[in-house]
Amino acid sequence: MADRLLDVESLKVTFATEDGLVHAVDDVSFTLDRGEVVALVGESGSGKSVTVMTLMGLTRSPNARFAGSARLQGDELISCPDEKLEQIRGKEIAMIFQDPISSLSPVMRVGDQIVEQIRAHEKVSKAQAMDRAVNLMERVGIPRARDRARSYPHEFSGGMRQRVMIALALSLSPSVLIADEPTTALDVTIQAQILQEIKDLREQSDSGVIFVTHDLGVVADVADRVLVMYAGRVVEQGTLDEIFYDPQHPYTWGLLGSVTRMDRTPPRRLPAIPGLPPSLLNAPEGCHFRPRCPHAFDRCTEVPALGSRVSGAPEHLDRCWLEVSEKRRRREVEGRIGLATGAAA
Repeated sequence: MADRLLDVESLKVTFATEDGLVHAVDDVSFTLDRGEVVALVGESGSGKSVTVMTLMGLTRSPNARFAGSARLQGDELISCPDEKLEQIRGKEIAMIFQDPISSLSPVMRVGDQIVEQIRAHEKVSKAQAMDRAVNLMERVGIPRARDRARSYPHEFSGGMRQRVMIALALSLSPSVLIADEPTTALDVTIQAQILQEIKDLREQSDSGVIFVTHDLGVVADVADRVLVMYAGRVVEQGTLDEIFYDPQHPYTWGLLGSVTRMDRTPPRRLPAIPGLPPSLLNAPEGCHFRPRCPHAFDRCTEVPALGSRVSGAPEHLDRCWLEVSEKRRRREVEGRIGLATGAAA
């Protein structure tokens, strides 16, 4: 397909530890098209960050084992040599990390860090690269960019450091941009500005964006399609409207139930999903969500396939044994599904 940028198929990532094998990512598949934003959502430990870091080649180690495929415009990322991956990383696929203070070098000026990445991939002079770095910093809203390019990361606020990370990620106009929790620990004003910059990038350069977050409010603002992950697996995926207005998996119901609604009187206490995510060293048999699911029954000890069960929505997939009619009945009875309650029946 002409617009297809990334095709991830049956990706599995396992880490060998002293305590046993950690199945961090288990059979994850998705695609990303040009100009599209795909959101990966779920609790901490669901495998979101490991998935995207594997695409960047940042989980490679003697203890890591990989299976499946991830093709970036035809180039295989999982098994390609390190030398080729270094050519692709930054230029074709780039990443905005969750914590910019630990991702930026503390001993280099921020402008020099952007210049270094540009010159590693393109034959330009240092002065030309610096002019581009300053333009990028201006583009992401850093005032007095030429002066600030001589500053070190610790001299910036958290929001400004995140802007530097975005400028660094955009320095080579990558086809795919990965944003891993880019608004964590930022106040809502700065968060809105960062999200707007990511949306502007998509519109201006037609890049594809993978947005990793646990914040469904952010997802509603930026995403076209959503993958809900739990314990290393995708448990539901679909368009933004399908996930928010006709969710099929009980875990998705729980996530949506924790979102406050502006059009309703908020409850005294938001409902929470009981229990904790399982250890990926020893995940439950069958459906991984089974121990926390109030709707579990005998068949949930078998692994449900990720499939299409909603009539007229072939790309809306979920991994649950409940029948669609039963899901909707139970969802309405509970009456606490947040954005999903009272939606399409």
